[in-house]
Amino acid sequence: MAAERRARRLLSTSSFWLCCLLLLERRASGAAAARSGSPPQSPGSSIRTFTPFYFLVEPVDTLSIRGSSGILNCSAYSEPSPKIEWKKDGTFLNLVSDDRRQLLPDGSLFISNVVHSKHNKPDEGYYQCVATVESLGTIVSRTAKLTVAGLPRFSSQPEPSSVYVGNSAILNCEVNADLVPFVRWEHNRQPLLLDDRLNKLPSGTLVISNATEGDGGLYRCIVESGGPPKYSDEVELKVLPDPDVTSNLVFLKQPSSLVRVIGQSAVLPCVASGLPTPTIRWMKNEEALDTESSERLVLLAGGSLEISDVTEDDAGTYFCIADNGNETIEAQAELTVQAQPEFLKQPTNIYAHESMDIVFECEVTGKPTPTVKWVKNGDMVIPSDYFKIVKEHNLQVLGLVKSDEGFYQCIAENDVGNAQAGAQLIILEHDVAIPTLPPTSLTSATTDHLAPATTGPLPSAPRDVVASLVSTRFIKLTWRTPASDPHGDNVTYSVFYTKEGIARERVENTSRPGEMQVTIQNLMPATVYIFRVMAQNKHGSGESSAPLRVETQPEVQLPGPAPNIRAYATSPTSITVTWETPLSGNGEIQNYKLYYMEKGTDKEQDVDVSSHSHTINGLKKYTEYSFRVVAYNKHGPGVSTQDVAVRTFSDVPSAAPQNLSLEVRNSKSIVIHWQPPPLATQNGQITGYKVRYRKASRKSDVTETLVTGTQLSQLIEGLDRGTEYNFRVAALTINGTGPATDWLSAETFESDLDETRVPEVPSSLHVRPLVTSIVVSWTPPENQNIVVRGYAIGYGIGSPHAQTIKVDYKQRYYTIENLDPSSHYVITLKAFNNVGEGIPLYESAVTRPHTVPDPTPMMPPVGVQASILSHDTIRITWADNSLPKHQKITDSRYYTVRWKTNIPANTKYKNANATTLSYLVTGLKPNTLYEFSVMVTKGRRSSTWSMTAHGTTFELVPTSPPKDVTVVSKEGKPRTIIVNWQPPSEANGKITGYIIYYSTDVNAEIHDWVIEPVVGNRLTHQIQELTLDTPYYFKIQARNSKGMGPMSEAVQFRTPKASGSAGKGSRLPDLGSDYKPPMSDSNMLLVIIVSVGVITIVVVVIIAVFCTRRTTSHQKKKRAACKSVNGSHKYKGNSKDVKPPDLWIHHERLELKPIDKSPDPNPIMTDTPIPRNSQDITPVDNSMDSNIHQRRNSYRGHESEDSMSTLAGRRGMRPKMMMPFDSQPPQPVISAHPIHSLDNPHHHFHSSSLASPARSHLYHPGSSWPIGTSMSLSDRANSTESVRNTPSTDTMPASSSQTCCTDHQDPEGATSSSYLASSQEEDSGQSLPTAHVRPSHPLKSFAVPAIPPPGPPTYDPALPSTPLLSQQALNHHIHSVKTASIGTLGRSRPPMPVVVPSAPEVQETTRMLEDSESSYEPDELTKEMAHLEGLMKDLNAITTA
Repeated sequence: MAAERRARRLLSTSSFWLCCLLLLERRASGAAAARSGSPPQSPGSSIRTFTPFYFLVEPVDTLSIRGSSGILNCSAYSEPSPKIEWKKDGTFLNLVSDDRRQLLPDGSLFISNVVHSKHNKPDEGYYQCVATVESLGTIVSRTAKLTVAGLPRFSSQPEPSSVYVGNSAILNCEVNADLVPFVRWEHNRQPLLLDDRLNKLPSGTLVISNATEGDGGLYRCIVESGGPPKYSDEVELKVLPDPDVTSNLVFLKQPSSLVRVIGQSAVLPCVASGLPTPTIRWMKNEEALDTESSERLVLLAGGSLEISDVTEDDAGTYFCIADNGNETIEAQAELTVQAQPEFLKQPTNIYAHESMDIVFECEVTGKPTPTVKWVKNGDMVIPSDYFKIVKEHNLQVLGLVKSDEGFYQCIAENDVGNAQAGAQLIILEHDVAIPTLPPTSLTSATTDHLAPATTGPLPSAPRDVVASLVSTRFIKLTWRTPASDPHGDNVTYSVFYTKEGIARERVENTSRPGEMQVTIQNLMPATVYIFRVMAQNKHGSGESSAPLRVETQPEVQLPGPAPNIRAYATSPTSITVTWETPLSGNGEIQNYKLYYMEKGTDKEQDVDVSSHSHTINGLKKYTEYSFRVVAYNKHGPGVSTQDVAVRTFSDVPSAAPQNLSLEVRNSKSIVIHWQPPPLATQNGQITGYKVRYRKASRKSDVTETLVTGTQLSQLIEGLDRGTEYNFRVAALTINGTGPATDWLSAETFESDLDETRVPEVPSSLHVRPLVTSIVVSWTPPENQNIVVRGYAIGYGIGSPHAQTIKVDYKQRYYTIENLDPSSHYVITLKAFNNVGEGIPLYESAVTRPHTVPDPTPMMPPVGVQASILSHDTIRITWADNSLPKHQKITDSRYYTVRWKTNIPANTKYKNANATTLSYLVTGLKPNTLYEFSVMVTKGRRSSTWSMTAHGTTFELVPTSPPKDVTVVSKEGKPRTIIVNWQPPSEANGKITGYIIYYSTDVNAEIHDWVIEPVVGNRLTHQIQELTLDTPYYFKIQARNSKGMGPMSEAVQFRTPKASGSAGKGSRLPDLGSDYKPPMSDSNMLLVIIVSVGVITIVVVVIIAVFCTRRTTSHQKKKRAACKSVNGSHKYKGNSKDVKPPDLWIHHERLELKPIDKSPDPNPIMTDTPIPRNSQDITPVDNSMDSNIHQRRNSYRGHESEDSMSTLAGRRGMRPKMMMPFDSQPPQPVISAHPIHSLDNPHHHFHSSSLASPARSHLYHPGSSWPIGTSMSLSDRANSTESVRNTPSTDTMPASSSQTCCTDHQDPEGATSSSYLASSQEEDSGQSLPTAHVRPSHPLKSFAVPAIPPPGPPTYDPALPSTPLLSQQALNHHIHSVKTASIGTLGRSRPPMPVVVPSAPEVQETTRMLEDSESSYEPDELTKEMAHLEGLMKDLNAITTA
């Protein structure tokens, strides 16, 4: 049993030691891993953790004594333990071979024997502790200053003095500031113990307050700084008994301004002496300080103030006030409080990947404001392209590389001290995700485990990486999805880029999955960059694209400021400015612009200069001007110079002094007063005035007196009694004398009168009331020996003090005006002189009642005219017949001008009064018609309003953008969009066009946007060839004749994704659900034969009837009629009557056209075919004629008012005549219309359907298949024509004849008039009735045929077309007009297909009527038309059958 028990004990003991060994082994392996910087890897993916590495103790500023020892403490924490080194003044110390300095085990620096002499100071300086862990990095401590106390020197020593009992005394002993702590005092060779009465100031001075007899004796101060003590002079202090007399209050020690750091103590000395003994009190910023209840404020011996634990609130101005009951004195001092740098935000540890950009944040405070520098692993970070200081103190590292790992420290420093804070940067592998919340303080055993990435295929390289936009400082990259993931919805991208030749690479990530474009900002101009793109999916990063080399554009170099600009005055009205050629700038300087401005104004003027100097003439005299120069090269204006100011030379004044007045003092003297000339006319500093005077009887004898300085009066003495004198004054400058005032007269008194008292009462006062005035007359006081300088008249209703008027002493009557009728007035009269006013004399009067009958009205103004001056100003002028012939206003009449505009209709009148025969009306609306009228008022009489004058203000640029901007995609054409908008609400004139800006980057500069011009007032526009599935931003800007208005807000539109349809031009047009097979060839031939026969019969009948009824008795006059449902309107062309043409049909080309009658009351001939379906209304982009129309409309600077007629002429179409019928219901009729020659290779067709159940088919001449299937791809491609680059070359001149019908388009008109073959693509399956007619001999036509274009137009198929949509009649209701159109050609042609024509153009119709030579009666023509209508109905019935 014992053996078994021993075995069990042995087994348990061995198990215990085995567990201990395993635990030690695991801990050792963990420590080894920590030293290597990589903790043990767990089975899953893991990241390295941040290692705690920081200072436990940092060195502080230390004061040491020569020959003694010193220590600078430092200790750092890390696992493993760091290596400690020391720097002195930025250089590492070699402590291995140093006998005096050694490193202590905890890292502190010990100096055994401090060396310090006048020429050798090896130990004094700035020390810094450096801690390094080999596998982690390096950190540095704050900087500490070691100061060695110097040899004791006395800057001031105590002096013998005396003090009265109870008073205060001071003994100076000032030494080096660093030795003040080592100063002590001795009294009679014994150490002096300090108490409440005895105090040592921080400077070493001894203060003795409330002196007693025991304070007398010998005093000296001693400095003990480690060596032998140093003694000052020994002096005696005598204590005198109280003399019971007063003495002046004086300061023995005044406070001086002080600077302290937060937490230190501050002592403000203040010691006063005097009898009686003064008391000391303190104030801060006008507030009394309570030193008794405060714990931090202590009143020391003598009255000095001690502030312990200083805070920022203690800063301010302190006042020491000494008061002894007899007098008070005060002194003041400023306390400035500083603060050491303190971190508000410290840098934090950061995880990152290579090529990323990071920012270490560091926010500090302190007073003075600290400066910040950054240290990486102990080395200073020098700012560069990749290491930048942002937001004052933050460190930004761009394009991380592996070597950027380590410890970064933010070091803040000011005059008070310095501090440091650091953080660690760890760069992870690309396959390790960055933690969302990086731990800031982790122990060495902490490891963050991440879930392993899912396995799966990685994306291949992005395809087709291109720089779609290259600027000076940014590049826009686009690419396609990787081949491995063609959809790419869940793929993100990273763009890596670097300067060519630089290894450091930066990265820019897309903002959302699937985005395939990135704009790289903040690049350098004219620099080559290398770009590559890498895709990432949920499995990780894929392959990188091939490097793309792109060079940014060079930046336009503008000239710098012109150096050495100087300006100097050359005369009172001219200044010369000189300068030199700018040192910088790309390209030769072309010219300079000199700007100058008068000081005190804001209107700057400029002049172009080609040389390096210029003289500005015509300036104001003695006026200061500022000048600056801007150089221009081929790129534009450069940098302006600084302003230089100079004043023109002074000159003689150009105006006389103002307000000259004379005051007779006595019988021999007169005082003259004046004011300086107006400031703008002084032309310099007024240096004095020249006074000239003479006797009125002897004008040639002039006396001159000079008044210097700014004196504005002069006493002229020695004059003769009772004599009239003339005076005048002129101003002086250093340049001479200016013009003088007019002569002013005054007469001296006959005798010297008394002016020691006020005048007596006037001897009499008389009043005579009128309706609105009272005439006052008086006589002077009876005592003529007292001076009277004038009279004061006071008056008012019930009281004489309401108004006061002063008149000259010579005056004896005065009329008080503007009084109320039937009112009781009290009047007072007082004589006055320089002493004051005399006794008043009172009188009262009642004004007469107003019995004037009602006035008769005045004549209204005549000849009212409105002269337009600007977009908001109109001058109204008129004449007044009630004035004399010279139209000079001499009475109190005034004029009232009123004006208004009729839009809106309920606008109220605005009024203004004028006292002249014109008025300037401002604040009007641009491009607005106003009406004006004027009335005159004189007293109670007024005229009626004059006849109105009208005026329309000038146009102004639009002040508001186009509104309601919408963008929609065109159906069936995903790469074409339609932009719609409404005109600006403040167009300020006729809109002449719009500019559409669009771009894929809403933040791009506006000059980088694509511009699409729109001519005219259209409100929609098509833009083609856009990129699929791309967001675009659109802005619109309106323009009128005055310029461009503001832009609208950006509207975003994303083009649709590509559909599965065939490419452009490859898909046949949709024939529609109502498509029916074409007629057979036999039926078509039968219709043609019957049609030709019937038309021939009709023509023969018309010829026979007209030949029998022609008459020659009528006068030959031109007549033209444009008839609508309301009736016909006749327009005169020439003096002759217009004859209708012979109704012979020229058998060349005929058209079948359905025609109806319109009930539109507007008397306008409109071409309105019967609508078929919605597709017929929409113009087709591929139409060749629509492109011609676009070409003309897009690049004309201005549009012709008769665009339809011009268009018809360009197409080679013949003129037609439209004749409305009134009696028959709407039904199709035949319209004959000439078509241009087959020689023209570009044929134009009208796609239309008659109101017939049968469908005919249109054949191309010379081909055996329908048009609907014969449109080749090349034809369609060639019809896509650009309107942006090449203007049309086949423009025909428009007819200049007088129009009889208003040219008007409606939406349906676009299918036949504005666009030929407008439905060719959408509805080409719908056929047209065709008739082949053999031509007979040429006969007289309805109109002169237009000349066909000489050749085919020139096309540019490279760019997409932007067809113009008709906008003028979008809201116009569609009506039909029943017309017949007959046209001929002057020579024989082969048979042509019959097509539906457009309505006749205005100019063509007029020309057609003018060419007619015969004249007919209206009733005859009506009968023939009715007969012709019956024949047409028969022909229509045959055709439809």
